[in-house]
Amino acid sequence: MRVPNWGLGWGTGWILWLMVGLAPGCGGGKKAAPPPAPFLSVTITPPGASLWTNGTQAFQATVSGSTNQAVTWSVLEASGGSITETGLYTAPGNAGTFHVKAVSAADPTKSAQVPVTVSVQPPAGACNGADLGIGASLHGFTAFPGDNAWNQDVSAAPVDPNSAAIIAFIGAGTGLHPDFGAGLWQGAPIGIPYVVVGSSSQAKVSVAFTAYGDESDPGPMPIPAAAPVEGGNTSTGDRHVLVMDRDTCLLYELYGTYPQGDGSWNADSASVWDLKSNALRPYGWTSADAAGLPIFPGLARYDEVAAGAILHALRFTVPTSRRAYVLPATHWASSNTSASAPPMGLRVRLKAGVDISAYPAQARVVLAALKRYGMILADNGSAWYLSGAPDERWDNTQLATLSGIKGSDLEVVQMGTVYTADPTGTAPAISTFTGPASIPSGASALLSWASTNATRWFITPELGWVTGTSATVHPTKTTTYTLLAEGPYGSTTKTVQVVVTP
Repeated sequence: MRVPNWGLGWGTGWILWLMVGLAPGCGGGKKAAPPPAPFLSVTITPPGASLWTNGTQAFQATVSGSTNQAVTWSVLEASGGSITETGLYTAPGNAGTFHVKAVSAADPTKSAQVPVTVSVQPPAGACNGADLGIGASLHGFTAFPGDNAWNQDVSAAPVDPNSAAIIAFIGAGTGLHPDFGAGLWQGAPIGIPYVVVGSSSQAKVSVAFTAYGDESDPGPMPIPAAAPVEGGNTSTGDRHVLVMDRDTCLLYELYGTYPQGDGSWNADSASVWDLKSNALRPYGWTSADAAGLPIFPGLARYDEVAAGAILHALRFTVPTSRRAYVLPATHWASSNTSASAPPMGLRVRLKAGVDISAYPAQARVVLAALKRYGMILADNGSAWYLSGAPDERWDNTQLATLSGIKGSDLEVVQMGTVYTADPTGTAPAISTFTGPASIPSGASALLSWASTNATRWFITPELGWVTGTSATVHPTKTTTYTLLAEGPYGSTTKTVQVVVTP
């Protein structure tokens, strides 16, 4: 349809009138929209907390998009504890998971909340009562049961008939040497470090073996990416990594350990220990230590010396050991067959008549432990080197006085059976290892097994250490799982495949 031609003059005037009428401020059009209000949000730090009952945690709220930083604090659950107007939270006397909330005063529709897990504090000496972190205090926890060899009082045990010859072989005139202390030696902390983790928050990572995989316990293991390495990151020495999981009371020890860029680790060997059990790993197997022993239970730690007593035997080294071992050791690392050479696992104690009253406090606690519990030979190294964990609170001057104790002040505790060949017995057997033939994507699978003559079990990949007769896995693709069953007389494996369907 055509538009009539009303004439140029009239049409032009009408268009000008229309443009003027719609101009801003002339009453005929919409006003410009005001600038948008700044986006406001609330965040709380830390983003959560784990506390013992009646414990406290300070929280801080940040309001982004406003100069008004005021917030109103609250605890969502009626029985979840209390929080002050400044953000100091106090946990209740009961356990549970609760939530702390902060509401912005500038905009009450904006808020944030974070979870707080409250647990009943374990009694002193419980595994899960240990602190977290590198060199953390165990608060009285002692590794392994009270009747374990590391914890036996041998102050009244008989002296071995060959004691004098063995002491002379190691060095009767050589003094004790504390292989731990404060500060650095050749650029590295002095001693063998350890870290305490909680597996409820520390993810398990894979461990690839580069030397003694056939005598190692498989992962994954809860090893932090920043776990301390003996001798430091550039060390060319033993490079031990020791990790205690306070949630499961398991000890993970690695030798020749190197961190990888993806968070996993490479290691020459690794061993896992149940700190609530006396179960042995297979005879003839090495561990992270040459004697097949755990390292951590034999370390002198500052927290126990500060408490006034070391309640276990200590770890020590000698230049040359014997091709033999005595329990609790299960492995030798020598070709020397001399009866005067000390076998791995040999226990030496400080003679009862040696006066230690004049020694400074830190040295005196160490010497008192050597009288009561002695020290156990665990590795080849220097003569009479005592192992401990590094700590800046050690007094190196006090520790240096330990050199006043010579080999002649020591005696060998009666050894019992000296193994020059691995003892034999019935090896473990796995009668069944089963799981569902297939599961849909996103589902879990229950693996079950039955075995005999086994005391330790591992499932790879995904789980590592397991207990009981079943465990749940969560494969994201078709996976073949391997069950490793260990006992003192060997190990065996069995596999099962779980197919994951789309």
